[in-house]
Amino acid sequence: MNWDQLEGKWKQYMGEIREKWGKLTDDDLHVIAGRREQLIGRLQERYGIAKEVAAQQADEFVRALTSTSDDDIAEERARAEKRARTAHH
Repeated sequence: MNWDQLEGKWKQYMGEIREKWGKLTDDDLHVIAGRREQLIGRLQERYGIAKEVAAQQADEFVRALTSTSDDDIAEERARAEKRARTAHH
């Protein structure tokens, strides 16, 4: 996933973001709205970390969403194929 995709699906991922960064408020999440620089700035403020560290955490989070999304797609495809095979028997 990239940042443009995250911005478009921001509301879907807000729960995961709250889990990862519990110090972010609802107002923070509303202001961030999936934008990388906004997230980095808020992480710096709330956690007292350097911009580089905040950027690394944010980018790792987006990369993790990509692998999770890919895994979910593969799992759903496998379930659909299994249903199709059992329906033919």
